[in-house]
Amino acid sequence: MSTATQLPERVKIVDVSPRDGLQNEKQLVSVTDKVSLIHRLARAGLPNIEAVSFVSPKWVPQMADGLAVMQAVERTPGIIYSALTPNMRGYESAREAGMDEVVIFGAASEGFSQKNINCSIAESIERFRPVAQAALADGIRLRGSISCCLGCPYEGAVDPSRVLDVVDRMMDLGCVEIDIADTIGVGTAHQVKTVYEWIFRRYERERFSGHFHDTYGQAIANIVAALESGVAIFHGSVAGLGGCPYARGATGNVATEDIVFLMHGLGITTGIDLTLLAEAGEAISRVLGRPNASRAGRAWLARQAATHSAQ
Repeated sequence: MSTATQLPERVKIVDVSPRDGLQNEKQLVSVTDKVSLIHRLARAGLPNIEAVSFVSPKWVPQMADGLAVMQAVERTPGIIYSALTPNMRGYESAREAGMDEVVIFGAASEGFSQKNINCSIAESIERFRPVAQAALADGIRLRGSISCCLGCPYEGAVDPSRVLDVVDRMMDLGCVEIDIADTIGVGTAHQVKTVYEWIFRRYERERFSGHFHDTYGQAIANIVAALESGVAIFHGSVAGLGGCPYARGATGNVATEDIVFLMHGLGITTGIDLTLLAEAGEAISRVLGRPNASRAGRAWLARQAATHSAQ
């Protein structure tokens, strides 16, 4: 059994709110507001921002303006700007946009793969081979994302061996980093540790991230379990943006502010300014006309306001 003996001194936080957080919003968010969100995240110190997705506008209208967004973004040196790229057409758009990283994706559940893209896991991963080859040839960072690693809306529990099988396939394509995602937010801490134990028997911890949804309120507990397993890369979405399409009315992505507050409380370095991050979450919440779903973000801003008023 592979276990980590201590928590990492520093973690990398990937904010996915401009892409994963906004993609299911029914109201179209303007290019200006998307760019403003990306700029705020950069100023807060996020080292990696999942900014856009180059998918068919027919399927994801919210992401149709990806090229315009990236052309308007003032890049901060050292930040990785990422794009989801489902095929070669998407990859070509990503290359035109000057993306630092492209993200390919697959599922650990055959049922999920068949229901969503009408093909097997093996077929879905193989479809990305041209994208992977092009990215490697062009010197663009390649990241893989695996959904349903802890549970599937169609099959229920997912065996860790199936997660490892998809990891093997993505490693074969040349992915330098792989996301282990609890897409429907049903995972628990014990499951998290079990999945990573399977993976870390074969691969280095440094190449894997945790992407947890908070549907059942387990995301922070699962992040701690991943930390204890040696994971040092985590995904979040400011203000908890992004719903869970398979659990009606449920929350989706864990809020980036909540992750950062946790890390700082554990003495782990993130390089992120929590005040600026919380302000980014508050600003995009106002744009969307909804309450800020980050408890840490709301509380932190309230505390800052109280401190200023007392001075």
